[in-house]
Amino acid sequence: MIRVLVTGATGKMGRRVIDLVHTDPELELVGAITHRTHAALGRDAGEVAGIGPIGVVLEHDCTRALSQAHVIIDFSVAEAALAYIRLAAAHTKAIVVGTTGFTASQHEDIRRLSQHMPCFMAPNMSVGVNVMVYVLRQLVTLLGPGYDIEILEAHHRTKVDAPSGTALRMAAVVAEVRGNHLEDVAVYGRRGMIGRRSDTEIGIQVVRAGEIVGEHTVLFGGPGERLELVHRSQNRDTFASGALRAAKWVMQQPRGLYSMEDLLHLA
Repeated sequence: MIRVLVTGATGKMGRRVIDLVHTDPELELVGAITHRTHAALGRDAGEVAGIGPIGVVLEHDCTRALSQAHVIIDFSVAEAALAYIRLAAAHTKAIVVGTTGFTASQHEDIRRLSQHMPCFMAPNMSVGVNVMVYVLRQLVTLLGPGYDIEILEAHHRTKVDAPSGTALRMAAVVAEVRGNHLEDVAVYGRRGMIGRRSDTEIGIQVVRAGEIVGEHTVLFGGPGERLELVHRSQNRDTFASGALRAAKWVMQQPRGLYSMEDLLHLA
């Protein structure tokens, strides 16, 4: 039995992870962590997740649960996630990070910290999205330089970072295949007299509206034709189940930083 500590437990993703962990016969929920000022602090995590009492109380201090856990699953915010990653490194606990919005320097910190424990990190835990990224690499190669590439992403109105980590990952793959650095070719939205589109630029457009779970489209505009690669998430269970799959897998790995490409053998 793999004992799981969920951080960011009162968020949309955290609640779904708690539900799926509770119903998985290979996993046991030993702790659920939320912000120290959250109104649900002290309540049963199962009740907050909408599945009824499960005997795990929402806490803000990781100390008790961390000593029991085999693996942490985190869907929080960047600053909090980095603190949890530091704790995982200090206590040699495996961690799965689904949080996005990290800065370049925070990514460097995570790479350094992952030398002390198995750390699984993915901007999108959906198996379908990660297969899409793999296919995207092949499409960019096969279509060649004669196609303009635009990336469009849409999420719910409460998502705090933009563009999404998945959109940035897709853009980075496109830039890499074309032999460019993303920071040199990315164009984030357009307005005014922008002039003719350059041959190398990668457009990245963002929508935030309603309760959209997550949509990503990569548009290839070529001579006389348009090709679109699209992924739409119908609910959050695709991400939560991917995180559980990652938790089971990363437990078997040595110290280091891992991604969905490693889990799915897409690298």
